[in-house]
Amino acid sequence: MRHQGGFSLLEVLVAFAILAISLGVMMEIFSRASIITIASAQYSQAATLAESVLSEVGADIPLEEGITSGTTDSGFEWELSIQAVDVSEQYFTEPPATPYRVDATVLWRDAGRARRMALSTLRLGERF
Repeated sequence: MRHQGGFSLLEVLVAFAILAISLGVMMEIFSRASIITIASAQYSQAATLAESVLSEVGADIPLEEGITSGTTDSGFEWELSIQAVDVSEQYFTEPPATPYRVDATVLWRDAGRARRMALSTLRLGERF
């Protein structure tokens, strides 16, 4: 009796099982990668918006204490907070300029979750 070459049914089933598991893992990897790419793009947009708002302080937005806010067409909300920083009198009898702490916060929703990014800087304004 001659031995026939080829694969047994068990070998074929094991090969298909390995293939199915591998494809499932690869699909999960690609799915997570696309989610991370979208989140990264949103954080990049938020950082750009926050930097843009900070750069407008002193030009389009007056350097005065208070809170300013707005929204963009792409669904981002921003808030700008400006507060005078108290300079200790031990260093200056009369400070040459008033430092202001400027905080820009960007808010958005991603898959039902609230996301937030904040940038801060100091700006010098005129004396009181």
